[in-house]
Amino acid sequence: MAQIGLVLGRFHRKEAEEMQAEARDTAARLGLQVVAETWVPGSMETPLAVKRLLLRPDIAGVATLGIIERGETEHGLVMGHAVIKSLIDLQLEFLKPVGVGILGPGIHPSQIPSRVRPYAAAAVEAIAAMLAE
Repeated sequence: MAQIGLVLGRFHRKEAEEMQAEARDTAARLGLQVVAETWVPGSMETPLAVKRLLLRPDIAGVATLGIIERGETEHGLVMGHAVIKSLIDLQLEFLKPVGVGILGPGIHPSQIPSRVRPYAAAAVEAIAAMLAE
């Protein structure tokens, strides 16, 4: 059974806990074992936490879960691009899948509730698909 990690942004704690539950359920359904969970302040800290997990030989992949909500400035958009680029780079550096379950950037608060569980499931499903390759 492949072992994976989760990195969760605590800025939207309630939604992240719902994502966490969905990711755990999806992992179990797909025959993956969640062996590490790291909470970070927000999406900006996610790449460092992912790298720390990918350095572990027992971790086959990492799912990232969080929200980059639409704000009054372009900060979230810029941060979202930087975070996603960093996650792609880590995936290529370690040759281990990183499933992205980060809503946004630019998501409106009214769009969040219906996307929390599907994004979390999709992040874990992406890991499972890439491990099967």
